[in-house]
Amino acid sequence: MKIEDVQSTARQQRVAAHTHIKGLGLDAQGCAMPIGTGMVGQEKAREAAGVVVELIRTKKMAGRALMLAGAPGTGKTALALAVAQELGPKVPFCPMVGSEVYSSEVKKTEILMENFRRAIGLRIKENKEVYEGEVTEISPEEIENPLGGYGRTVSHVILGLKTTKGAKQLRLDPSIYEQMQKEKVTVGDIIYVEGSTGAVKRVGRSDAYATEFDLEAEEYVPLPKGDVHKKKEIIQDVSLHDLDVANAKPQGGGSDLATVMGSVLKPKKTEITEKLRTEINRVVNRYIDQGIAELVPGVLFVDEVHMLDIECFTYLNRALESSLAPIVIFATNRGVCTIRGTEVVSPHGVPVDLLDRMLILRTLPYSLEEIVQIMSIRAETESLSIEDEALAALGAVGARTSLRYAV
Repeated sequence: MKIEDVQSTARQQRVAAHTHIKGLGLDAQGCAMPIGTGMVGQEKAREAAGVVVELIRTKKMAGRALMLAGAPGTGKTALALAVAQELGPKVPFCPMVGSEVYSSEVKKTEILMENFRRAIGLRIKENKEVYEGEVTEISPEEIENPLGGYGRTVSHVILGLKTTKGAKQLRLDPSIYEQMQKEKVTVGDIIYVEGSTGAVKRVGRSDAYATEFDLEAEEYVPLPKGDVHKKKEIIQDVSLHDLDVANAKPQGGGSDLATVMGSVLKPKKTEITEKLRTEINRVVNRYIDQGIAELVPGVLFVDEVHMLDIECFTYLNRALESSLAPIVIFATNRGVCTIRGTEVVSPHGVPVDLLDRMLILRTLPYSLEEIVQIMSIRAETESLSIEDEALAALGAVGARTSLRYAV
């Protein structure tokens, strides 16, 4: 008897600046624990973020905005990432930086809109009927060719499928038979046929035949369990931006030179027109009314908001009020400064009419004990062993300069 120790399959991840943050660190009542899931201190800001997460989960926060304001190195990005972790992988989270907007190819507002659409998810539910099993027989039934002549045509195909539970005979259309020939299906293969579209997919050879040859290039799969005829519910998560892109560049199988060259020399970044977006919104709304799909408003995180200029801010005013808007979290480390593109001085470099739509969360500088605590968490994440005196010295450096420098 052989006992092996199994290698851990957890991926050895790169340690990044915010790897240690796993959530907001709140207890069941929504009160911040002093140290929890990688977050230290900032109790008030974390509790406020916890309320926001609750609102997002109950879908009551759409189209509102949050502003995280505080000195550099007080954990604004960390808070936003903690919110993303709390929401879980199913809610889209799209981070961007204010200076990403400036591009020579695409309008500023276009990039903003693209990120807005990235942050809105759509969950599509589909019911599929599938026949799957091991092929026991394929017998094409032939009739005289109705167009005269001596040839005979296939009228229908009898396909026998068996699973562990039972067997079934299906009468199939000749077009499905052509697909089976293309897939090179023979007796003893395991296939599945979709009920709605009639698509045939060959999964592999049944493992009953695994000892047939010594060497070959076949994949052996076990016999499917359950009945031959199954109903499956398939859930897909896409963002609206994926839908936009899929419809903006139709992948045509053109054989002329222009299409071939166009696909080889990837063109510049294309703008997605307003018309296309309205079309997609209409289709999405129809799906939602029919109950096929549901909207999952996500989070758009814009770091360094003071880098946006006045045109972007006026566009944001409108974008936040549209019916499909995500929750937007802004972060900035500026106090009172001028708005880009104007002479106006305003708090955080954001126009006042946009500030009115935001809830501002302050992040306060860390105390010495908290800096030491963060250092020990970082040391643990990067698997270093540091003595307490060294941590205290680092904490003193951090209190004198900034947390980032100490890290």
